[in-house]
Amino acid sequence: MAATLSYPFEGRPEPATVKEVAPGILWIRMPLPFALNHINLWALEDEGGWTLVDTGIADDTTRALWDQLFSGPLAGRKVVRLICTHFHPDHAGLAGWLTDRFGVELWMTRAEWLQARVLKQDTGPGMIDQQVAFYGKAGAPAEYIDFVRTGVGVYSKRVGEIPRVFRRVREGDEIRIGGRTWRIVIGLGHAPEHACLYCVEEKLLIAGDMVLPRISPNVSVWPNEPEANPLEDFLASLRGIRALPGDTLILPSHNEPFRGLHERIDELGDHHEERLEKLASLLDGPKTTMEVARGLFTRPLDQHQTGFAIGETLSHINLLRARGGAVRELASDGAWRFRRG
Repeated sequence: MAATLSYPFEGRPEPATVKEVAPGILWIRMPLPFALNHINLWALEDEGGWTLVDTGIADDTTRALWDQLFSGPLAGRKVVRLICTHFHPDHAGLAGWLTDRFGVELWMTRAEWLQARVLKQDTGPGMIDQQVAFYGKAGAPAEYIDFVRTGVGVYSKRVGEIPRVFRRVREGDEIRIGGRTWRIVIGLGHAPEHACLYCVEEKLLIAGDMVLPRISPNVSVWPNEPEANPLEDFLASLRGIRALPGDTLILPSHNEPFRGLHERIDELGDHHEERLEKLASLLDGPKTTMEVARGLFTRPLDQHQTGFAIGETLSHINLLRARGGAVRELASDGAWRFRRG
Protein backbone atom coordinates (compact mmCIF):
# COMPACT_ATOMS: atom_id res chain seq x y z
CA MET A 1 0.00 0.00 0.00
CA ALA A 2 1.34 3.44 -0.92
CA ALA A 3 2.41 5.64 1.95
CA THR A 4 0.00 8.43 2.86
CA LEU A 5 2.01 11.62 2.53
CA SER A 6 0.87 15.21 2.89
CA TYR A 7 1.95 18.02 0.59
CA PRO A 8 1.51 21.36 2.40
CA PHE A 9 2.16 23.70 -0.55
CA GLU A 10 -0.05 24.34 -3.53
CA GLY A 11 1.75 24.70 -6.83
CA ARG A 12 5.44 24.80 -7.64
CA PRO A 13 7.71 27.77 -8.28
CA GLU A 14 7.97 28.66 -11.94
CA PRO A 15 11.46 29.10 -13.44
CA ALA A 16 13.23 32.23 -12.09
CA THR A 17 10.72 32.54 -9.24
CA VAL A 18 10.80 31.37 -5.62
CA LYS A 19 8.30 29.95 -3.16
CA GLU A 20 8.75 30.41 0.59
CA VAL A 21 8.41 27.13 2.51
CA ALA A 22 9.32 28.66 5.89
CA PRO A 23 10.41 32.16 6.92
CA GLY A 24 13.64 32.90 5.05
CA ILE A 25 13.73 29.49 3.28
CA LEU A 26 13.03 29.68 -0.45
CA TRP A 27 12.24 26.88 -2.89
CA ILE A 28 13.75 27.25 -6.38
CA ARG A 29 13.00 24.87 -9.24
CA MET A 30 15.37 24.43 -12.22
CA PRO A 31 14.70 22.46 -15.42
CA LEU A 32 16.69 19.37 -16.39
CA PRO A 33 17.06 17.87 -19.89
CA PHE A 34 16.17 14.35 -18.69
CA ALA A 35 13.06 12.28 -18.09
CA LEU A 36 13.30 13.60 -14.52
CA ASN A 37 12.85 17.14 -15.76
CA HIS A 38 13.53 19.31 -12.72
CA ILE A 39 15.59 19.76 -9.57
CA ASN A 40 14.68 21.65 -6.41
CA LEU A 41 17.27 24.06 -5.02
CA TRP A 42 17.12 26.05 -1.80
CA ALA A 43 18.08 29.60 -0.80
CA LEU A 44 18.41 30.21 2.94
CA GLU A 45 18.56 33.70 4.43
CA ASP A 46 21.93 34.05 6.13
CA GLU A 47 23.91 36.74 7.89
CA GLY A 48 24.65 39.25 5.13
CA GLY A 49 23.15 37.30 2.26
CA TRP A 50 22.03 33.90 0.98
CA THR A 51 23.28 30.39 1.55
CA LEU A 52 22.46 28.32 -1.53
CA VAL A 53 21.96 24.55 -1.44
CA ASP A 54 22.76 22.84 -4.78
CA THR A 55 23.12 24.44 -8.21
CA GLY A 56 21.50 22.76 -11.23
CA ILE A 57 23.49 21.49 -14.21
CA ALA A 58 26.04 23.55 -16.12
CA ASP A 59 24.13 24.75 -19.15
CA ASP A 60 23.14 28.11 -20.58
CA THR A 61 19.50 27.71 -19.53
CA THR A 62 20.38 27.24 -15.87
CA ARG A 63 22.89 30.09 -15.85
CA ALA A 64 20.30 32.42 -17.42
CA LEU A 65 17.71 31.46 -14.80
CA TRP A 66 20.19 32.14 -12.00
CA ASP A 67 20.87 35.55 -13.56
CA GLN A 68 17.14 36.29 -13.45
CA LEU A 69 16.93 35.17 -9.83
CA PHE A 70 19.87 37.35 -8.81
CA SER A 71 18.30 40.38 -10.48
CA GLY A 72 14.82 39.47 -9.24
CA PRO A 73 13.68 37.67 -6.06
CA LEU A 74 17.23 37.16 -4.70
CA ALA A 75 18.38 40.71 -5.51
CA GLY A 76 19.75 42.96 -2.78
CA ARG A 77 21.52 40.19 -0.86
CA LYS A 78 24.72 38.55 -2.06
CA VAL A 79 25.46 34.83 -1.91
CA VAL A 80 27.67 34.12 1.12
CA ARG A 81 27.99 30.33 0.94
CA LEU A 82 27.26 27.38 -1.37
CA ILE A 83 26.49 23.92 -0.01
CA CYS A 84 26.32 20.97 -2.41
CA THR A 85 24.63 17.85 -1.09
CA HIS A 86 26.51 15.53 -3.47
CA PHE A 87 28.50 15.33 -6.69
CA HIS A 88 25.78 14.60 -9.28
CA PRO A 89 25.60 17.12 -12.15
CA ASP A 90 22.20 18.53 -11.19
CA HIS A 91 23.47 19.24 -7.67
CA ALA A 92 27.04 20.45 -8.29
CA GLY A 93 27.14 21.33 -11.98
CA LEU A 94 27.54 25.08 -11.40
CA ALA A 95 29.55 24.93 -8.17
CA GLY A 96 32.59 26.60 -9.72
CA TRP A 97 30.52 29.21 -11.57
CA LEU A 98 28.65 30.28 -8.43
CA THR A 99 31.62 30.26 -6.05
CA ASP A 100 33.73 32.26 -8.53
CA ARG A 101 30.92 34.71 -9.18
CA PHE A 102 30.47 35.58 -5.51
CA GLY A 103 33.91 34.75 -4.15
CA VAL A 104 32.53 32.26 -1.62
CA GLU A 105 33.43 28.80 -0.33
CA LEU A 106 32.02 25.51 -1.50
CA TRP A 107 30.84 23.42 1.46
CA MET A 108 30.73 19.70 0.68
CA THR A 109 31.68 16.33 2.10
CA ARG A 110 35.15 15.13 1.21
CA ALA A 111 34.06 12.02 -0.69
CA GLU A 112 31.61 13.99 -2.84
CA TRP A 113 34.19 16.69 -3.65
CA LEU A 114 36.80 14.08 -4.58
CA GLN A 115 34.33 12.16 -6.74
CA ALA A 116 33.36 15.34 -8.58
CA ARG A 117 37.02 16.30 -9.15
CA VAL A 118 37.92 12.82 -10.43
CA LEU A 119 34.98 12.48 -12.81
CA LYS A 120 35.45 15.98 -14.18
CA GLN A 121 39.02 15.16 -15.17
CA ASP A 122 39.01 11.42 -15.93
CA THR A 123 37.65 11.29 -19.47
CA GLY A 124 40.48 9.62 -21.42
CA PRO A 125 40.76 6.34 -23.34
CA GLY A 126 41.60 4.37 -20.19
CA MET A 127 38.27 5.28 -18.64
CA ILE A 128 36.42 4.28 -21.81
CA ASP A 129 38.16 0.88 -21.89
CA GLN A 130 37.36 0.26 -18.22
CA GLN A 131 33.69 1.13 -18.67
CA VAL A 132 33.38 -1.05 -21.77
CA ALA A 133 34.86 -3.96 -19.81
CA PHE A 134 32.43 -3.41 -16.91
CA TYR A 135 29.34 -3.37 -19.12
CA GLY A 136 30.67 -6.28 -21.15
CA LYS A 137 30.83 -8.37 -17.97
CA ALA A 138 27.25 -7.28 -17.27
CA GLY A 139 26.12 -8.77 -20.58
CA ALA A 140 25.02 -5.43 -21.98
CA PRO A 141 23.84 -5.49 -25.64
CA ALA A 142 26.26 -4.46 -28.37
CA GLU A 143 24.39 -1.23 -29.09
CA TYR A 144 24.79 -0.15 -25.49
CA ILE A 145 28.51 -0.98 -25.54
CA ASP A 146 28.81 1.23 -28.64
CA PHE A 147 26.96 3.99 -26.77
CA VAL A 148 29.43 3.69 -23.88
CA ARG A 149 32.37 3.98 -26.28
CA THR A 150 31.06 7.27 -27.63
CA GLY A 151 29.24 8.63 -24.58
CA VAL A 152 31.93 8.74 -21.92
CA GLY A 153 32.46 12.25 -20.62
CA VAL A 154 28.79 13.01 -20.07
CA TYR A 155 29.54 14.03 -16.48
CA SER A 156 32.22 16.47 -17.61
CA LYS A 157 29.86 17.99 -20.18
CA ARG A 158 27.18 18.71 -17.56
CA VAL A 159 29.50 19.98 -14.83
CA GLY A 160 31.59 23.13 -14.90
CA GLU A 161 34.86 23.49 -13.06
CA ILE A 162 34.84 22.00 -9.57
CA PRO A 163 36.58 24.34 -7.12
CA ARG A 164 40.06 23.20 -6.16
CA VAL A 165 39.45 24.33 -2.58
CA PHE A 166 36.43 23.39 -0.48
CA ARG A 167 35.27 23.39 3.12
CA ARG A 168 34.55 19.92 4.42
CA VAL A 169 31.31 19.00 6.17
CA ARG A 170 30.78 15.71 7.95
CA GLU A 171 28.22 13.78 10.00
CA GLY A 172 26.96 15.73 13.01
CA ASP A 173 28.46 19.10 12.03
CA GLU A 174 26.26 22.03 12.98
CA ILE A 175 26.08 25.11 10.75
CA ARG A 176 24.46 28.37 11.83
CA ILE A 177 22.54 29.87 8.93
CA GLY A 178 20.35 32.92 9.49
CA GLY A 179 19.93 32.29 13.21
CA ARG A 180 19.01 28.63 12.72
CA THR A 181 21.08 25.53 13.43
CA TRP A 182 21.38 23.00 10.62
CA ARG A 183 22.88 19.60 11.43
CA ILE A 184 24.61 17.54 8.76
CA VAL A 185 23.09 14.08 8.33
CA ILE A 186 25.10 11.81 6.02
CA GLY A 187 23.41 9.30 3.75
CA LEU A 188 25.22 6.57 1.82
CA GLY A 189 24.29 4.48 -1.19
CA HIS A 190 22.88 7.00 -3.65
CA ALA A 191 26.21 8.79 -3.61
CA PRO A 192 29.45 8.23 -1.65
CA GLU A 193 28.83 10.70 1.21
CA HIS A 194 25.60 12.57 0.57
CA ALA A 195 24.93 15.46 2.97
CA CYS A 196 21.39 16.21 4.16
CA LEU A 197 20.71 19.26 6.35
CA TYR A 198 18.36 19.05 9.32
CA CYS A 199 17.10 22.23 10.97
CA VAL A 200 16.55 21.48 14.65
CA GLU A 201 14.40 24.55 15.40
CA GLU A 202 12.01 24.17 12.47
CA LYS A 203 12.05 20.37 12.02
CA LEU A 204 13.02 20.75 8.36
CA LEU A 205 15.15 18.30 6.39
CA ILE A 206 16.83 19.32 3.15
CA ALA A 207 16.96 15.71 2.01
CA GLY A 208 18.67 15.97 -1.36
CA ASP A 209 18.11 12.68 -3.16
CA MET A 210 18.06 10.46 -0.07
CA VAL A 211 14.28 10.62 0.55
CA LEU A 212 12.02 11.46 -2.39
CA PRO A 213 8.22 11.33 -2.20
CA ARG A 214 7.22 9.88 -5.57
CA ILE A 215 10.25 8.00 -6.92
CA SER A 216 12.87 5.69 -5.45
CA PRO A 217 16.36 7.26 -5.44
CA ASN A 218 18.79 5.58 -7.81
CA VAL A 219 21.10 3.18 -5.96
CA SER A 220 23.58 1.68 -8.41
CA VAL A 221 26.85 -0.18 -8.70
CA TRP A 222 29.10 1.83 -11.02
CA PRO A 223 32.10 0.80 -13.12
CA ASN A 224 34.66 2.34 -10.73
CA GLU A 225 33.58 0.06 -7.84
CA PRO A 226 32.03 -3.14 -9.22
CA GLU A 227 32.14 -5.04 -5.90
CA ALA A 228 30.34 -2.31 -3.95
CA ASN A 229 27.20 -2.99 -1.92
CA PRO A 230 25.51 0.44 -2.02
CA LEU A 231 22.00 -0.84 -1.37
CA GLU A 232 22.99 -2.16 2.04
CA ASP A 233 24.50 1.26 2.82
CA PHE A 234 21.39 3.04 1.53
CA LEU A 235 18.96 1.01 3.62
CA ALA A 236 21.12 1.50 6.73
CA SER A 237 21.19 5.26 6.08
CA LEU A 238 17.41 5.36 5.75
CA ARG A 239 17.09 3.68 9.14
CA GLY A 240 19.31 6.40 10.58
CA ILE A 241 17.28 9.21 8.97
CA ARG A 242 14.11 7.62 10.32
CA ALA A 243 15.25 8.63 13.83
CA LEU A 244 14.24 12.22 12.95
CA PRO A 245 10.75 13.32 14.06
CA GLY A 246 7.93 11.87 11.99
CA ASP A 247 6.37 15.29 11.35
CA THR A 248 9.57 16.72 9.84
CA LEU A 249 8.95 18.75 6.69
CA ILE A 250 11.01 17.12 3.94
CA LEU A 251 12.52 19.39 1.28
CA PRO A 252 13.52 16.90 -1.45
CA SER A 253 15.54 17.52 -4.60
CA HIS A 254 12.74 16.21 -6.83
CA ASN A 255 8.95 16.40 -6.67
CA GLU A 256 7.37 18.49 -3.87
CA PRO A 257 8.01 19.16 -0.16
CA PHE A 258 6.08 16.71 1.98
CA ARG A 259 5.41 15.30 5.41
CA GLY A 260 5.33 11.60 6.22
CA LEU A 261 9.02 10.81 6.73
CA HIS A 262 8.59 7.53 8.60
CA GLU A 263 5.92 6.23 6.24
CA ARG A 264 7.99 7.05 3.16
CA ILE A 265 11.16 5.47 4.56
CA ASP A 266 9.23 2.32 5.44
CA GLU A 267 7.79 2.27 1.92
CA LEU A 268 11.25 2.61 0.35
CA GLY A 269 12.59 -0.21 2.52
CA ASP A 270 9.66 -2.46 1.57
CA HIS A 271 10.15 -1.61 -2.10
CA HIS A 272 13.74 -2.81 -2.10
CA GLU A 273 12.96 -5.97 -0.15
CA GLU A 274 10.27 -6.77 -2.73
CA ARG A 275 12.81 -6.19 -5.50
CA LEU A 276 15.21 -8.58 -3.78
CA GLU A 277 12.49 -11.23 -3.63
CA LYS A 278 11.73 -10.69 -7.32
CA LEU A 279 15.43 -10.92 -8.11
CA ALA A 280 15.76 -14.24 -6.28
CA SER A 281 12.82 -15.64 -8.26
CA LEU A 282 14.52 -14.63 -11.52
CA LEU A 283 17.75 -16.45 -10.68
CA ASP A 284 16.33 -19.87 -11.53
CA GLY A 285 19.34 -20.48 -13.74
CA PRO A 286 22.56 -18.65 -14.64
CA LYS A 287 21.72 -15.18 -15.92
CA THR A 288 23.73 -12.10 -16.83
CA THR A 289 23.06 -8.78 -15.15
CA MET A 290 21.33 -7.56 -18.32
CA GLU A 291 19.07 -10.60 -18.45
CA VAL A 292 18.07 -10.02 -14.83
CA ALA A 293 17.56 -6.31 -15.49
CA ARG A 294 15.07 -7.10 -18.25
CA GLY A 295 13.08 -9.07 -15.69
CA LEU A 296 13.18 -6.28 -13.10
CA PHE A 297 12.59 -3.40 -15.53
CA THR A 298 9.84 -4.43 -17.92
CA ARG A 299 9.33 -1.03 -19.56
CA PRO A 300 11.35 -0.09 -22.70
CA LEU A 301 14.78 1.30 -21.81
CA ASP A 302 16.68 3.90 -23.80
CA GLN A 303 20.48 3.96 -23.68
CA HIS A 304 20.57 6.33 -20.69
CA GLN A 305 18.08 4.20 -18.75
CA THR A 306 19.89 0.96 -19.66
CA GLY A 307 22.92 2.11 -17.69
CA PHE A 308 20.78 2.92 -14.66
CA ALA A 309 18.96 -0.43 -14.96
CA ILE A 310 22.26 -2.34 -14.99
CA GLY A 311 23.56 -0.39 -12.00
CA GLU A 312 20.35 -0.81 -9.99
CA THR A 313 20.20 -4.51 -10.80
CA LEU A 314 23.79 -5.01 -9.68
CA SER A 315 23.11 -3.19 -6.41
CA HIS A 316 20.38 -5.71 -5.64
CA ILE A 317 22.48 -8.65 -6.83
CA ASN A 318 25.43 -7.62 -4.66
CA LEU A 319 23.21 -7.30 -1.59
CA LEU A 320 21.64 -10.68 -2.31
CA ARG A 321 25.14 -12.16 -2.67
CA ALA A 322 26.18 -10.60 0.65
CA ARG A 323 23.16 -12.25 2.28
CA GLY A 324 24.13 -15.61 0.79
CA GLY A 325 21.20 -15.70 -1.61
CA ALA A 326 23.12 -15.62 -4.90
CA VAL A 327 26.42 -16.78 -6.37
CA ARG A 328 28.22 -15.81 -9.55
CA GLU A 329 30.51 -17.41 -12.08
CA LEU A 330 32.52 -16.00 -14.97
CA ALA A 331 31.32 -17.60 -18.21
CA SER A 332 33.40 -18.36 -21.29
CA ASP A 333 32.00 -15.29 -23.06
CA GLY A 334 33.53 -13.02 -20.39
CA ALA A 335 30.23 -12.11 -18.71
CA TRP A 336 29.34 -12.77 -15.09
CA ARG A 337 26.33 -15.01 -14.55
CA PHE A 338 24.33 -15.27 -11.35
CA ARG A 339 22.11 -17.94 -9.86
CA ARG A 340 20.42 -18.55 -6.53
CA GLY A 341 22.80 -19.53 -3.74
